[in-house]
Amino acid sequence: MHNQFDLLKKKRFLPFFCTQFLGAFNDNVFKQSLIILLAFNAASMTTLTPTILTNLCAGLFILPFFLFSATAGQLADKYEKTLLIKIVKGCEIAIMLIAAIGFHFQQLFLLLTALFLMGVHSTAFGPIKYAILPQTLTKNELVGGNALVETGTSLAILIGSMLGGFLIAVKPDGRELVSWAVLTIAIVGFISSWQIPKAESSNKELKINWNPFTETWRNFQFIRQNRTVLLSILGISWFWFYGATFLTQIPNYTKQVLGGDEHVVTFLLTIFSVGIGLGSLLCERLSDKKVELGLVPFGSIGLTCFGVDLYFATNGLQPEATTALSVFIQNPIHYRVIFDLLGIGIFGGFYIVPLYALVQSRSEPSHRARTIAGNNIVNAFFMVFSAIIAVILLGVLKFTISELFLMTAILSAIVSIYIYSVVPEFFMRFLIWIFLSFFYKIKKTNIQHIPDEGACILVCNHVSFYDALILSASIRRPPRFVMYHTIFKTPILSFIFRTARAIPIAPAKEDAVLLEKAYADIAEALRDGDIVCIFPEGRITDNGEMYPFKAGITRILQDTPVPVIPVALRGMWGSISSRRGGAAFQKMPRRLRSPVEVSVGMPVSPEHATPEHLHQQVQHLRGDWQ
Repeated sequence: MHNQFDLLKKKRFLPFFCTQFLGAFNDNVFKQSLIILLAFNAASMTTLTPTILTNLCAGLFILPFFLFSATAGQLADKYEKTLLIKIVKGCEIAIMLIAAIGFHFQQLFLLLTALFLMGVHSTAFGPIKYAILPQTLTKNELVGGNALVETGTSLAILIGSMLGGFLIAVKPDGRELVSWAVLTIAIVGFISSWQIPKAESSNKELKINWNPFTETWRNFQFIRQNRTVLLSILGISWFWFYGATFLTQIPNYTKQVLGGDEHVVTFLLTIFSVGIGLGSLLCERLSDKKVELGLVPFGSIGLTCFGVDLYFATNGLQPEATTALSVFIQNPIHYRVIFDLLGIGIFGGFYIVPLYALVQSRSEPSHRARTIAGNNIVNAFFMVFSAIIAVILLGVLKFTISELFLMTAILSAIVSIYIYSVVPEFFMRFLIWIFLSFFYKIKKTNIQHIPDEGACILVCNHVSFYDALILSASIRRPPRFVMYHTIFKTPILSFIFRTARAIPIAPAKEDAVLLEKAYADIAEALRDGDIVCIFPEGRITDNGEMYPFKAGITRILQDTPVPVIPVALRGMWGSISSRRGGAAFQKMPRRLRSPVEVSVGMPVSPEHATPEHLHQQVQHLRGDWQ
């Protein structure tokens, strides 16, 4: 069993991780140095006020995302990605050379030009960064890889900002130190990029449309065809709105509300960044190395709750004087603020990592980079929108910063509810994840026998009312279950079954029409390349033993001959949802986190998949553990 940190030992991931980390690190060393330089020396460089300059810098950096994202996505889909990374990192050296000259001579035009070009650099690298991961990582590594990338990016932003602020403040050589630092980091990043293994083009025949406006529109039209990906992109962009609001306001929040000095600002930003890193790293363990959509509602709940609590933690607080970090952390009143910011970061990690992994895994491979580029455009729009909302609420409506945080947290709940109502799969997976994480500890044996693509049928023994939930949580691809119509209508669970597109079935003597419709739905699902899971016994066992398999599997294979994979559930007999000792749900659970195993056998060809043979295979997999 590997963990996500094992990826840092592999050549197919480590050079890429280092390259993207150094890029984000250098980006923030430069930006923070520039911001501080302008804040303290703007008068010697221009007649523009620091406020105008700050907004100008933000606009210059984000403008390339609107102008060039569509083109960057096309290039990343058409050409070999490692070559593009080398070109981008080579350009970074040239950009930082311009920045170094600008710092040395205090030339505002050169510094702003370098800032705009770094925006172009980030725009070009973004689609490659997220499109290359599904090519170099296996599916059970994708969540861990994204978690490491998000953690690395958060730490790069934090450490880069701290280093940039420290270097530029060194007297009298701060500007020269920054110049050498950004150049050195760019060169090391360029060298690192040459160690990244090749990642072949996903669409060599693509014809580049150099018009960014028509290509952006065409990109969005393509993304709209996959509703889950579209809503995931909106969810990611909302996180950027949420995060940009908090990160932008933390300095003023620290000064005006908490009464802290510059070191307190750095401390709180560190807490926020460390939280995101922790949440991102925990995703792989909590999701069991698969794209677990259930973590997204969990993350959104935390973002709302901790954001609301942050308002109540400081509502009415009147700082008397500016306090140093040592004084700040000794005051118990501030512990709640620290806890809330850490919680926002952790749950932000829970929220963002599965969404990025979902977009990568469910995007069309030939269009993946362009999908990421479209995501970057929406992200940029939401970040600009967050700034506009902050200006209106703080400047026009005279909200306090605490009230702005409260409003953002409430909006987060509204946005999340909308997304989950439109794509109930998120909430369905959340219910399954919470329930099974609480009651069962699932072991999976030979789960790799279930193919990542293509139609197949799973046949499994039927032990309890929760069998479909256990299998759904264990199988990477979402299966379509065929289940007895009364189980399909079980209260609460019916929402999960309907959302998972389960197929209700009934014996001919109960409902002949429903039976024929079920066979038709099964055939259609298999023709669409889905996994269909059936329980061929036709009933839940009442004695722990397997009943003979019925002939329905034979009829299914006559219409759509596909491989059949035997699966055995072990350990569910005696659970609260089984019929051991009486009716299901009429007894107390044995214990929390009961051990359960899902054991998968080798695929059986359609011509050999008789009910008797399949029964024998499942019986062998189950063994004596009921």
